[in-house]
Amino acid sequence: MKTKKIFLLTAFLSVQLSFAQFAKIVDKDGYVNLRESANAKSKIIGKIKSDEIVYGFGADETNKNWMNIYYDDKTTGYISTSKLKLIESYEAILPATKDENKVVFKSGNIKIDVISEKFNYKENKKFFSSSNYNGQKIEDRYKNQQIWGTDGTVPQTHYKSITVQIGDKKVQIPNKEIENLFNVSNQFTACYFDRKNDTIYLTMLNSDGAGAYVALFKIVKGVYKERILKIPF
Repeated sequence: MKTKKIFLLTAFLSVQLSFAQFAKIVDKDGYVNLRESANAKSKIIGKIKSDEIVYGFGADETNKNWMNIYYDDKTTGYISTSKLKLIESYEAILPATKDENKVVFKSGNIKIDVISEKFNYKENKKFFSSSNYNGQKIEDRYKNQQIWGTDGTVPQTHYKSITVQIGDKKVQIPNKEIENLFNVSNQFTACYFDRKNDTIYLTMLNSDGAGAYVALFKIVKGVYKERILKIPF
């Protein structure tokens, strides 16, 4: 029964991810308006600069020309789909290897190695800190960063390293950017290349249930730029 529940939950998250996606703001004016509802006359609740990454939950049910997006931890709103470029619409870099502990993407002179491993909780317990949640004490921070992927449970896996090789240039994603990401699922890791702007996007959906999260790493012209984390529901 437990296996069946896990399978159904994984299937649900897979479907959810097909609708909820990362996207880039694209507008010649340099910014777009974030609106309260899917209407050009709706109240403007924020402005988002071009090239910024947002997380979209799919087109509005009544107006397919608008997407409901999750901009930051507190702000959701609507943006015209004409102002968005879905990350998955860029050239896909296919995996040459993908298993439980490793994903390797290759295309031309680009190679990305995503390495994960079992997490030794006993050895790292001292780096966790707790807070009270609904009267229950849970560990929610690791090395002073928010924990992603555990939902209060003991982490099972984590990232060992993420390395991008572009020709002779090696780009290492800083350990600080991956050390608080747990319960890795390489099955839902993907890589895209914006050839025009020489930008690599590495995306992943990790963990399951209430602990599920999505991540995006952005490398521009051989330089690591940023990490974006969202809850996909």
